[in-house]
Amino acid sequence: MSYDRALTVFSPDGHLMQIKYAMEAVQRGACSVGVKGKDSLVLCVERKTATQLQDSRTVKKILKIDDHIYLAFAGLTADARVLAARARNESQSFTLNYEDQVDVDYLARFIAHTQQRYTQSGGRRPFGVSTIIAGMDADGKHSIYMTEPSGNLARWSAVACGRNQKTVREYLENNYSPDANEEDTLKMAVRSLLEVVDQGARNIEVVQLRTGKPARFVTEEELEKVVKEVEDEREREESKNKPKP
Repeated sequence: MSYDRALTVFSPDGHLMQIKYAMEAVQRGACSVGVKGKDSLVLCVERKTATQLQDSRTVKKILKIDDHIYLAFAGLTADARVLAARARNESQSFTLNYEDQVDVDYLARFIAHTQQRYTQSGGRRPFGVSTIIAGMDADGKHSIYMTEPSGNLARWSAVACGRNQKTVREYLENNYSPDANEEDTLKMAVRSLLEVVDQGARNIEVVQLRTGKPARFVTEEELEKVVKEVEDEREREESKNKPKP
């Protein structure tokens, strides 16, 4: 029997094969990183280079859900767009009903629940996307969550998903500091992504969420300065570690 023909049939080793295939789509997607600092959050993603006749403003890997919540993803862009649209509707509905902004935890659970529902019945397929959700609650609490095609949900201090995620996570595990300020948090996120991205600021998109300030996309000029600082630090570290003749 072919166990990957139907979504609702388990294989003998306890796997749902279509979910494994969806995870493979995530592994092939461009890398996304989320880092939580002392008073800020950073989402940093690898962006495909736009072709000559393509409007680069339409190629987005970080999506705004609400003024205080942003979503980055790895996997199928069209699936992420559908999930983001549903998350926006839920956020607006919550605000309309309760006259308050939606909590990050509530919205992350909503996205994970939506993904999980698409693993339970035939005639549909799982979302081929993992999401990293970053947001600031009204009480100043800031959080990062990651969801997977299976509907699994976890809260993280720093996380990566997509192509080469293992390399990026290893860097974050070795260098993460929970007390990092805004500047250091931004630099850490960018440097972790530069472990697997070659063309520097041109292929990176970054959004910064800060306590008491509006979220903002980091400009390419600012990114170039950060990338230059990171490259200088790398050179100093390499020269320090070189064996003396």
